[in-house]
Amino acid sequence: MLFSNSYKRIEKIIIGFVSIIGLSFLYELTMVKIDWGAAAAGWVTPAFPDHSAFIIMSVLGAVVMPHNLFLHSEVIQSRQFNLEDRAVLEKQLKYEFTDTLLSMIIGWAINSAMILLAAATFFQQHIPVDELSQAHTLLTPLIGGASAVIFAVALLFAGFSSSITAGMTGGSILAGMFGEPYSITDRHTRIGVLATLIAAMAAILFISDPFSGLLISQMLLSIQLPITIFLQLYLTSSEKVMGEYKNTPLHSGLLWAIGITVTALNIYLLIDTLL
Repeated sequence: MLFSNSYKRIEKIIIGFVSIIGLSFLYELTMVKIDWGAAAAGWVTPAFPDHSAFIIMSVLGAVVMPHNLFLHSEVIQSRQFNLEDRAVLEKQLKYEFTDTLLSMIIGWAINSAMILLAAATFFQQHIPVDELSQAHTLLTPLIGGASAVIFAVALLFAGFSSSITAGMTGGSILAGMFGEPYSITDRHTRIGVLATLIAAMAAILFISDPFSGLLISQMLLSIQLPITIFLQLYLTSSEKVMGEYKNTPLHSGLLWAIGITVTALNIYLLIDTLL
């Protein structure tokens, strides 16, 4: 798909995949009883249950996915719009903001739906789940046969989406090193995409426990998140990079507060995990 399609077509395919994932989990939620009051409280009340640090870091990495923040920016750059036209530039910047914000909200909603489904089925039944195949098998007797199939379909398309965006990110990074935009017709982009997919395939072949591998990969994303935040804070606050569109003092202050908070949370969770 990556080597035979333009970005615009890939973009439409990804939207379709994410729609399937979202609709699948929304349907799953209609099949279980959710305590929405407790869910609302859980969304806004920080809590660190015993032995949960590893999962918390994994969820943080899965929701934000720092590499995708760069990819969204590169997607706008790759459109090769006219930087000299102020109206065009401002339109693209608004599009970038909306695109990133919408993606983050959708990611948060899908991850929330997965947690709600797990809480309403396995947690309430006091059933520990240590692997994905176990979750698939246990859903059938708990909420019906269709639920297991829908769960599998959602995870399959989540894997497709993640693999495609990871490949695009690898291509964007290597192309960027040579001062080029992402373009699958470009040699450096193709090498970056291929190298990323080969590395991912190697990881799949050498990791015997997919569930643990998934958690570890997401935890590593969480650990890397502060680096992304402070680097983007530096770039977006630089007049050389952003010109008149650089961060205002208020934006910079808010972003520094967020960066310090995420860093402190990562340090706390990492210490708790190791101990």
